[in-house]
Amino acid sequence: MTFNSVIFLFCFMPLALGLYYLAPGRAKNAVLLLESILFYCWTGITWLPLILILILVNYIAGLLMQRINAAGMRRLVLFLAVVISGASMVFFKYTNFLLDTINQISGAGLASLSFLDVLPLGISYYSFKLISYAADVYLHKVEAERNPITFATYVILYPQLIVGPIVRYRDMAPALHTTRGRCSLRQMEDGAVMFVFGLAKKVILADSLSALWQGIISPSDGIGLANASTPLAWLGVLAYSLQLYFDFAGFSEMSNGLSLMMGFECPANFNLPYISASITEFWRRWHITLSQWFRDYIYIPLGGNRRGALRQILNMLVVWALTGLWHGANWNFIVWGLYYFVLLVIEKNFLLKYLNKGRVWPHIYTLFFVVLGWGIFTANAPGAPLGLLLNRLFIPQGGVSALYFLRNYGVLLVFGCLCSTPLPSWIWDKTKRILPVRLILFAGIAVLCTAFVVAATGSTALYADF
Repeated sequence: MTFNSVIFLFCFMPLALGLYYLAPGRAKNAVLLLESILFYCWTGITWLPLILILILVNYIAGLLMQRINAAGMRRLVLFLAVVISGASMVFFKYTNFLLDTINQISGAGLASLSFLDVLPLGISYYSFKLISYAADVYLHKVEAERNPITFATYVILYPQLIVGPIVRYRDMAPALHTTRGRCSLRQMEDGAVMFVFGLAKKVILADSLSALWQGIISPSDGIGLANASTPLAWLGVLAYSLQLYFDFAGFSEMSNGLSLMMGFECPANFNLPYISASITEFWRRWHITLSQWFRDYIYIPLGGNRRGALRQILNMLVVWALTGLWHGANWNFIVWGLYYFVLLVIEKNFLLKYLNKGRVWPHIYTLFFVVLGWGIFTANAPGAPLGLLLNRLFIPQGGVSALYFLRNYGVLLVFGCLCSTPLPSWIWDKTKRILPVRLILFAGIAVLCTAFVVAATGSTALYADF
């Protein structure tokens, strides 16, 4: 079940919110937990024991670290909690990748595990939530949660299961422990607006742009990348870049909007990343909660920038290799992570001071490398192998012209580019004091989203696979 499906929008969400609002203050977490379990099990209960065991392990670990004074024992409990949470994610995400790699290197012929072909829902996200909780309790940044229902609600909260964001326990604890007045009317209104705008990004923009990208790379339903001209190949990668942004940012806004309607104010996951003037700035604006997680729980514990330039570069290498690997069990993701490692090292040691002085060219430079990076990122998609894509992008050659696709998708591309700037927020802010205009605009977007949802198939989020 996805946020953009008919069953969620017109059945699950209204009933879930209604029951949540009607529940008395002390029962809200229990109601929300049951709703989240139902959401998690919508397509099956196979992996429910896994997440419940991980919740229990980290709940007990938090209580033990709270009560134990011996530093060595506390470190041991932390180590076990992190290893168990991390190992479960590694096993389910990377076992078959490791077996395939061994087979390619040695020809061992090891059989892959078929039951791992479908990942447990949200394992990349709730594993990181659990690790951050255990680390924060160990570092005395947060008190261990004593109520198992409250803790389980935080971990399995259904708005954050599919594509995050990775919200830390300390950011949600105040609302989770509020029994009266948890969600105000203003939060409900702002959450509804955020949800509808996120839905519009997903169903109107992302899903429409996906037709352009698939029409270029698909050999069965499209022309096939091998037949695309160089301008068309660049047009396709640009379309995919916009699609990925609106898909992921849209789901993140829907998640935060749902959370806000229930009284949880969660950090933004995106802040107009395509207006960045450097790769460094881009990663402060793109998937913000993931970048902050790697900074606080990997980069800084490794020493950050406190142990000299060479150690800093090594720490960055580890972080970006893991960032790439976190996105998926495929070599293109590792290459993508190392690609950004190289760019960021160059900026930090040489280029950033010149980028900070520029006006137009830093934005062009950033967009070029970001769009190229998304080409590497999607190189495991059927029809878009990395070698063929780079060949079409950088060796000028003929093929199917971009003009046909521009005639069909030009308006959508322009609209997508405009919507990735501050313009939509500026327009919405201008209507703040004109309530009728704001209501008409909101209702129009909601009706348009409904039409797109009903006509579509409820496609899942691109990042749900990572």
